[in-house]
Amino acid sequence: MSEELAQGPKESPPAPRAGSREVWKKGGRLLSVLLAVNVLLLACTLISGGAFNKVALYDTDVFALLTAMMLLASLWTLFYLLRTVRCPNAVPYRDAHAGPIWLRGGLVLFGICTLVMDVFKTGYYSSFFECQSAIKILHPLTQAVFVIVQTYFLWVSAKDCIHVHLDLTRCGLMFTLTTNLAIWMAAVVDESVHQTHSYDSSHSNTSHHRLAPDPERAGSSMGGDCLCNTAICQIFQQGYFYLYPFNIEYSLFASTMLYVMWKNVGRLLASSTHGHGHTPSRVSLFRETFFAGPILGLMLFVVGLAVFIIYEVQVSGEGGRTQQALVIYYSFNIICLGLMTLVSLSGSVIYRFDRRAMDQHKNPTRTLDVALLMGAALGQYAISYYSIVAVVVGAPGDLLGGLNLAHALLMIAQHTFQNVFIIESLHRGPPGVEPHGTIPKEPCHGLTFANLDALHTLPACPPTPRLVGPSPEGPQEAVAIILAPRGNWRRRCLKDISLFLLLCNVILWIMPAFGARPHFSNTVEVDFYGYSLWAAIVNICLPFGIFYRMHAVSSLLEVYVLS
Repeated sequence: MSEELAQGPKESPPAPRAGSREVWKKGGRLLSVLLAVNVLLLACTLISGGAFNKVALYDTDVFALLTAMMLLASLWTLFYLLRTVRCPNAVPYRDAHAGPIWLRGGLVLFGICTLVMDVFKTGYYSSFFECQSAIKILHPLTQAVFVIVQTYFLWVSAKDCIHVHLDLTRCGLMFTLTTNLAIWMAAVVDESVHQTHSYDSSHSNTSHHRLAPDPERAGSSMGGDCLCNTAICQIFQQGYFYLYPFNIEYSLFASTMLYVMWKNVGRLLASSTHGHGHTPSRVSLFRETFFAGPILGLMLFVVGLAVFIIYEVQVSGEGGRTQQALVIYYSFNIICLGLMTLVSLSGSVIYRFDRRAMDQHKNPTRTLDVALLMGAALGQYAISYYSIVAVVVGAPGDLLGGLNLAHALLMIAQHTFQNVFIIESLHRGPPGVEPHGTIPKEPCHGLTFANLDALHTLPACPPTPRLVGPSPEGPQEAVAIILAPRGNWRRRCLKDISLFLLLCNVILWIMPAFGARPHFSNTVEVDFYGYSLWAAIVNICLPFGIFYRMHAVSSLLEVYVLS
């Protein structure tokens, strides 16, 4: 007894629950990433191999793999939805930064277009059912079910920070994300293959058909001959290929939202996380703007549509007016990119006079936005630098070569300055927050939603008064209401800039997404690199450039709302 008193009271062993939880979180993430990598590599192998006629793989093999993946992902999604409904303590927190309304709205819009594409695709393959494999009809039907289930799942669960079945949830989210990436790759490869056949047919004294299908790929796996001769079959064929861009964007939108959900599995939140990135309760499209940005942006959008139509008609025609179409196309893009560069630079200059503090809170959504903007821009960077080398070294010395060079240089400058403006905007605190964190004029409420009934089940989450619970005044008190003094010229300028850049990015997405390929119509790069190498560069890098435009639209809409 005396020895015990001399030694003093024994210290209780530390509870390693939080540390063990963090280590196991890393292990669960590693397990899900390994699963996703292996499945994605298998899908890449089949999709890339099925794109070449000399490889003993057929599109039916690709369709079978994608169908199986979509079925498994749909079953897991239904399990998740049922589990969260039956277990009230499954989701103790909801991340207000994740799944903003404009991102979910875009997902619904692209999902509806994907369903229309599946209808056209089913009608196309049903036109010659007698010589087709049944999997080609089953695939679009399965994809329609998958799109409906996944869209509902992301609409209601995009903000979830789930705390049950952590490893199973991480693996399920990663597998669903991989399924969307596989669908994206299949659509991109299919589009590239048909663009290649379109180029070959236009350079072999035959009629130029955009996205003309490969006859061997249209046949069955046994080499059957299926001809699309009827008018209704050709309508279905052209319809579903023109809807491919929406399917591509749907897959990418869903992948980004699933990644944020995967990062939020097991995440603990507190009310100190401010609502930078959350939509105010009331949003008016042209509220508190000078109208210069929206008007100029709409003008460029309309002119861009006209230029795109002229380009498609003249390039697809047989009158030899390709060079005229390219001059019009490059001239419009040079003007648009030049204005976007100047406007983005002006926005960055305005931020030099902005007193708002930088948002330093941990935010998986914001980190992903920045990574996607920087990573997707690399695709257009690569194409531009290849074009610059071809024009400078090849030295064509004509008008078209000069326009091509100016277009490539401005494309690099525009991506750079726009990324700087968007990233700086996304990391700014809400209006009214001073650099030292004081709020002199407007209150800024926390945005973390806490399920108080489930907090006692969390081992590493002691009760804290900082958690935000349901307000007796209604759900409106759980949303950040950002109020700033009207008449602030900096805020109005930033809103005009974001709307102008948003509209310009939309038209610059429409042009390449729906078939504008000046990279092949202009023979400078084709002659310098050879068609095979140049086609590989464009087909790999251009999809990232197209995705960059739509992701920039989503980010700029958030910048507009929070300016």
